[in-house]
Amino acid sequence: MVPEVRTERLVLRGWRPEDRSPYAELNADPVVGEYLGGPLARGASDAMVERYEEHWAQEGFGIWAVEVPGVAPLVGSVGLRRVPGALPCAPAVEVAWRLAHDAWGQGYATEGARAAVVFAFDTVGLDELVAFTTVGNTRSRRVMERLGMTHDPRGDFAHPHLAAGDPNQPHVLYRLRADPPGT
Repeated sequence: MVPEVRTERLVLRGWRPEDRSPYAELNADPVVGEYLGGPLARGASDAMVERYEEHWAQEGFGIWAVEVPGVAPLVGSVGLRRVPGALPCAPAVEVAWRLAHDAWGQGYATEGARAAVVFAFDTVGLDELVAFTTVGNTRSRRVMERLGMTHDPRGDFAHPHLAAGDPNQPHVLYRLRADPPGT
């Protein structure tokens, strides 16, 4: 069972069948996909949601659907996931977000990701989180900084799933450690 987390404006919750269509719409948006490998077809978006659900079942943490009560039943996703083994920063757990373009600029990514960070450290008991994005994704980098994450230039990498010469291949790595006991 996926725990529900409420913030001041958001509900982070498990995925529902009716979420798939609006999530596919946001994943098909080229603006949303600009730094995420491009737009996704419906089947790829549905497969992503299935991976999110499997991750929750296997790990006890994962990517939530993000709802804004009274505004929108689904504006995107936010949460935690194990970094795929092919990435140089693995093994690690990533805090990640993906929101519909019309939900940008309202602080939802930071608010939801902050709740995911608290869940990671206080409920799951993780010691560290990472986040990464392409060098030019200044919006996501600002979210990482607002979360208190620190850029780790030694961990920057060329994303192995993107072709050499792709302007999105160079990635930056950010880290956030849990506060040690007594601090």
